[in-house]
Order: sequence, then structure tokens, then C-alpha cells
Amino acid sequence: MLCRGIRGATTVPANTREAIMEATRELLMAMLEANQLKVEDIASAIFTTTPDLTAEFPAVAAREMGWTHVALLCSHEMSVPGSLPMCLRVLLHVNTDKRPEEIVHVYLRGARILRPEYGA
Repeated sequence: MLCRGIRGATTVPANTREAIMEATRELLMAMLEANQLKVEDIASAIFTTTPDLTAEFPAVAAREMGWTHVALLCSHEMSVPGSLPMCLRVLLHVNTDKRPEEIVHVYLRGARILRPEYGA
């Protein structure tokens, strides 16, 4: 079994706790489903948000989903002029037997423009 990275991103409609929590849950559930993962397969998750999202840590949503034994980290994304605002990103490190080409990266909502080839 190897450790592989799975990327995901979504946009959040408002800088509120509720909006961040909902978007995070939606993204994580989509990533688990697309890759047939269980929580125990996840070694760690790194969340980033654009600097305009400050109302809650995305990791709180993961904890509430039962990710109590997963290493979680939150940070802000670089503030690059012209970049997609209100964007939440995640990098999951998972233990899997899947080959790299079998991994499904998930981009939802407005984040589909970042990687159109992965948009759901």
C-alpha cells in the first residue's frame, strides 16, 4: 500500500461559519465517494483557504465528520492578484493500492475553472 495525494477544491458563497462548514463537508464527501475511501484510509489533510475566508477552520468540519484520528492542518493560500476568490482547497494524503491514474481529484462549484478536466 502506498500513500497518494488527492486534490480537491470548491468555492464558498460567503465568509460565514455555516458556508465554510457546508462547502468543506460537501467537498470531503465527494472526494471520499469518488475514490471509494473510508476515513481510516486518510493519513492527513491540508486545507487552505483564500485570505477572504476567515470565519472558520475547514478542519472543524472534518472533525465533526468523525475525522478524529486524521492529522489536519489549515493555512491560507497565497494571495495572487487575479486568483479565484472565496476558494477552499484540500490535499488529502491517503493510503491506497490505487495507481496514480486511478485517483480522482474533485473540483466543485466555482473551483471547476481551476482544473476543468476534473470538474464534476
